[in-house]
Amino acid sequence: MNNADLQYLNVVEDILKNGYYEKENRTGIPTYKLPHQIFRFNLGKEFPILTTKQVGFKTAVKELLWIYKEQSNDVKKLQAQGVHIWDEWMKEDGTIGTSYGYIVKKYNQIDNLIQGLKEDPQNRRHIMSLWQIPYLEGGSLYPCAFMTMWDVTGDKLNCMLVQRSGDIPLGVPFNMTQYAVLVHLIAQVTDLKPGLFTHVINNAHIYENQVEGMKIQLSRKDEAYEAPKLYINPEIKDFYDFTIEDIKIVDYKHHPGIKMEVAV
Repeated sequence: MNNADLQYLNVVEDILKNGYYEKENRTGIPTYKLPHQIFRFNLGKEFPILTTKQVGFKTAVKELLWIYKEQSNDVKKLQAQGVHIWDEWMKEDGTIGTSYGYIVKKYNQIDNLIQGLKEDPQNRRHIMSLWQIPYLEGGSLYPCAFMTMWDVTGDKLNCMLVQRSGDIPLGVPFNMTQYAVLVHLIAQVTDLKPGLFTHVINNAHIYENQVEGMKIQLSRKDEAYEAPKLYINPEIKDFYDFTIEDIKIVDYKHHPGIKMEVAV
């Protein structure tokens, strides 16, 4: 079994067997939850994407580029690309307010990160944070995957993603894959190699109406496929030049997707 499916399904099993039943939460749908779940991948050896169900790779990357390259909060820009994952949170003005891409742009976070990695790689302050208190209430949703911390060791670029809240069936497979892509993109434009990617989830949960879907995925555990390869156009040296056509998944074999409800 590839490493992504192995680590992910072990967490799923643990939550279903040992998770705390949380009846009350913001969405009104009860969850089974465990705190402090951690995934760790060596991106030099394997690209983390699940094969026991299909993960919408292009959709995940389009959202990633919308946040960090376009630095946008305009949901209509995603809709124009056939991506509707933010439709439920769209405000009357067509945006998600002062969240995600808005915050990246407000604090020039991508440029500061890339400049810092190039000019002072051993600095211990390479951090991007979407958790900016004055702007939290102005966003449609407090950011879930909200902070990345970056480290250079030798010629390897390492990244830790911190996620306050993780919808294990739906959100986490997206976040795992898209932030692994981000590490590859940042590594390429800073002349580094992708290293460790660690994904920390403070509150990892499965909604009650997602349990049957998770059981279906667990039944495929022994039939997981080998990890696919990630291709990134090697000619791109400027982060803002990347397009969805420059980022591809190669030999991605997977089981069918599993329809589950998003808790809003």
